[in-house]
Amino acid sequence: MSLEALRNALPDYAKDQKLNLGSLSTEPVLNEQQRAGTFVASALASRNATVIRHIVEEFGPKLSPEALTAAKAAASIMGMNNIYYRFTHLVHGDYAQMPAKLRMNVMAKPGVDKADFELWSLAVSAINGCGMCMESHEKVVLQHGMTKEMVQAAVRIASVVHAVAATLDGEAALAA
Repeated sequence: MSLEALRNALPDYAKDQKLNLGSLSTEPVLNEQQRAGTFVASALASRNATVIRHIVEEFGPKLSPEALTAAKAAASIMGMNNIYYRFTHLVHGDYAQMPAKLRMNVMAKPGVDKADFELWSLAVSAINGCGMCMESHEKVVLQHGMTKEMVQAAVRIASVVHAVAATLDGEAALAA
């Protein structure tokens, strides 16, 4: 079981993250696709090879091939959008009114339910710290019938996956 291997890779001082990984892996507020896709997209956004490998091994099989591709696409497109829109938001000026001139076709046709893709995009945006994107994706998922509890669950998953990646990165740096 790959999630267990990831938990075992964490040092003792990260016991809370071990516990959080376990409880969030069965978070009942999200359905299996929403939960698994959030874990996968968040792992990819974490940029930690160990986290990505174990999370995708654990949660990838719980997704259809189309949903797995969509979770990967959410991490990819948000990797671009979060930088661009965070810039336009923080710098102000005329940038927000200028066309982005960036291709974002996957957002219109993600290959899964639009609400699920937006939820995964929201989780990645939380990891990447783009307030404008978080607000935009939260609005869409709520308009599609998701609840604030579902949004919170996705962001909790993102926060724990990010914390696990940061912990493992820190330990690797100390061991080098």
